[in-house]
Amino acid sequence: MVAKEISYESARDELADVVAKLEGGATTLEESLKLWERGEALAKICQEWLDGARSKLEEARPGSVSQSIEESEE
Repeated sequence: MVAKEISYESARDELADVVAKLEGGATTLEESLKLWERGEALAKICQEWLDGARSKLEEARPGSVSQSIEESEE
């Protein structure tokens, strides 16, 4: 798991900027590759934030698997 060194919103905004630069096509091949790599890293960070939020929501939902296990252990 990649450390969430930046917030979801910051990663999302930076990713949007990276995509816009790549779509603009005004970069060299080397710059494009660096932008692509940064975009991949940012996308992974965003996905990890979203996965974490989804897990928290599922745990908080009544009748979730984790709640059922905890209740059965009591």
